[in-house]
Amino acid sequence: MIKKLASCIGKYKKETILTPIFVGIECSFDVIIPFLMAYLIDYGINASNSKIIIIFGILLVICSFLAIFTGVKSGDYAAKATSGFAKNLRKRIYYNVQDFSFSNIDKFSTSSIVTRHTTDINNVQLAFQMIIRMAVRAPLMIIFSLIMAFVINIKLALIFLVAVPLLGLGLYLIATKAHPIFERAIKIYDKLNNTVEENVRGIRVVKSFVTEEKEIEKFNETSEKIYKEFSKAERIVALNNPLMQFTVATIIVLISWFGGKEIVLGNLTTGEFTSLISYTIQILMSLMMLSMVLVTIMISRASGERIVELMDEKSDLVSKKNAIKDVKDGSIEFDNVNFSYVNDENKLCLKDINLSIKSGQTIGIIGGTGSSKSTIVQLIPRLYDVTSGSVKVGGIDVRDYDIKSLRDQVSMVLQKNELFSGTIKENLRWGNENATDEEMIQACKLAQADEFIRDFQDGYDTFIEQGGTNVSGGQKQRLCIARALLKKPKILILDDSTSAVDTKTDSLIRKAFAESIPDTTKIIIAQRISSVQDADKIVVMDNGKIDGIGTHEELLKNNEIYRDVYESQVKGGKE
Repeated sequence: MIKKLASCIGKYKKETILTPIFVGIECSFDVIIPFLMAYLIDYGINASNSKIIIIFGILLVICSFLAIFTGVKSGDYAAKATSGFAKNLRKRIYYNVQDFSFSNIDKFSTSSIVTRHTTDINNVQLAFQMIIRMAVRAPLMIIFSLIMAFVINIKLALIFLVAVPLLGLGLYLIATKAHPIFERAIKIYDKLNNTVEENVRGIRVVKSFVTEEKEIEKFNETSEKIYKEFSKAERIVALNNPLMQFTVATIIVLISWFGGKEIVLGNLTTGEFTSLISYTIQILMSLMMLSMVLVTIMISRASGERIVELMDEKSDLVSKKNAIKDVKDGSIEFDNVNFSYVNDENKLCLKDINLSIKSGQTIGIIGGTGSSKSTIVQLIPRLYDVTSGSVKVGGIDVRDYDIKSLRDQVSMVLQKNELFSGTIKENLRWGNENATDEEMIQACKLAQADEFIRDFQDGYDTFIEQGGTNVSGGQKQRLCIARALLKKPKILILDDSTSAVDTKTDSLIRKAFAESIPDTTKIIIAQRISSVQDADKIVVMDNGKIDGIGTHEELLKNNEIYRDVYESQVKGGKE
C-alpha cells in the first residue's frame, strides 16, 4: 500500500525530500539553544561576565532566527509536497475510474467512489504531511535531546531511557485497538454520503411525497452509527493524554528530585539543570507529537487501503493488442448469447439470444419490466461482455474492436437521461466537441428540440442546471437524443428515451429518423406499442428470452404477449 501511495508523489519528490532536511536543521538549532542557555547562565549570569552574556546572547538570537527560518521553509515545502501528492492521488484514481466498465462501477457504489476522492484523500494527505514533518521532527528531537541529556548528566538521562519505551508500548497498544474501529467508521461514511446524495438528487420527490421526516430519520440513523464508532475509537485514543501527562509528571518529578540532589552534591550546575528541564519538555512534546502522528496514521491507514483498492481495480473490459478500429456498418448479430451481471451461468439475465439486424434497419424492443430489454442493448457497445456466445457489429465480434472506436459508432440514449451543468451548446457538444452551430441545430430539429430551445431567452446559450433540473423531462430527453445524433453513429439506441414526450412528438422524431438517417441502424426500446409499431422488426422480450420477432401485424397474430400489451393500451386509450 505504502509503495503505491508513494508513487503518486511524482514531481514533488524535491519538496518531499527538502521538507525533512529542513526539519532536521531546525531540530539541530532547537537542541543547541538550551545548551547555549546553560552556558550563558553558568558562565555569564552567575559569573557576572558581561562578555559571555553578550556573545552567547547574540548566538542565541542567531540560532533562534535560523530555527524559525528553517521551520518556515520546511512548512512551505511540506505544503507544496502534500498538496501535490493529494492532487496526483485524485488524478490517478479519477483517471482509473474513467476506464471502469459498468461492472467495475457496480462493484463500488457511487457514494463510495466520491468518499474515496474526498474524505479518504484528505485523511491520507494529512497523514503524509505529518510523516514528512512531525514524524521526522519528533524522533530527531528525542534522539538529539537524549544525547545532550547524556552529555550533561548520565544518571539523570537514564530516567528517559526507562520512560520512553514504556510510553511507546502504551501508544502502540492504543493504536492497535483503535485502528479496526476507524476502519469500520470510514466505511459507514459511504452510506452517509449515499443517503445525502440520494436526498439532494431526489429532493423534489421527497417534498412531493412529504417524506422529509423519513429521510431525516435515515440520515440520523447512519450519522448515529458514525458517532458511536468514532466515539468508541476516540475514547481509546484519548487514553494517550493521561498516559502522556502521567509520564510527563513522573519524569519532571524524578528530574527535579534527583537533579536537586546532584546540584547539592556539586555534580550539576544551575544552567545544566535548566537545560535538562528544557530537554525534558522537548522530549515529552516530541512524544506527544508522535502520538498525534500515530492517531492520524491510524485513521489514514484505512483510507489509504480504500484508495489503493480503487487504484488497483482494473477494468474487465480492455481492447486487444491489435484491435480493429474501423466499424464497417451498423449490422448486428447476437449468436447464442447468455449474460449474467455476476458472470454466473446459474444467474443469467439473458438466455439463448439469437438475433440478426441488418444495417439501417429500425428495430423495436418491447417487454415487461425486468424482461432485460435494456440489458440486451448494453452488450452492443460492449458496456458489458457476454457470459457466453458472441455479439457482432459489422460482422466482427465486439471484443475484437478497439473499445473507443466501437463506442464512437454506437450512440446510446439511456433510460436515465443525464445533462450536465453548462449551456445547451456545451451539453450538445458532448456528442461531438467540434460540432458547428448548424450541425447542432440540425440534430435538434431531428430530435424535435429546436422549437423549445428557441423559446428560451438565451436560446442555445441557455444555462442548464446540474442534472437538467430547469428543463422538463420531455425536453431533457430530446436534448439527449440530439446529443446522440451529433456523433453521427452507425447505430443509434434509444432506451425508452421518448417516454416523457407526447405521442405526436414521438411520431415526429421517428419520422425524422426514417427520412434523415436511413443508413443508421436504429434500436428503439419502448413501453408504448405506438413507438415501435412501424419498425422493420419488433423483438418481444420476456424473462430474459426472446419470446417473438416480427412486424406489428405478424406479432398481433402470433404472439400472445404482444397482443395483450397492444389490446391493453388500445383499450386504455379508448377509455
